[in-house]
Amino acid sequence: MFSTGQLIFAICFVIVFVTVMIFSYKRDKKLHRKQFKGSFWILIGFVFFILLLLAAKVYLKG
Repeated sequence: MFSTGQLIFAICFVIVFVTVMIFSYKRDKKLHRKQFKGSFWILIGFVFFILLLLAAKVYLKG
């Protein structure tokens, strides 16, 4: 399916990409805490809304 060279490139790319993303996140961690303060509650709100929609779907269907 894939040649050996393509597999080696894909593995190297994933390793480098993940490493750069981790380094970048650690560098900007303090700034993220300041700018995205309270965003966890937005996530909780979205999850609650989706669960509410699913509950309505199950209730109205059955």
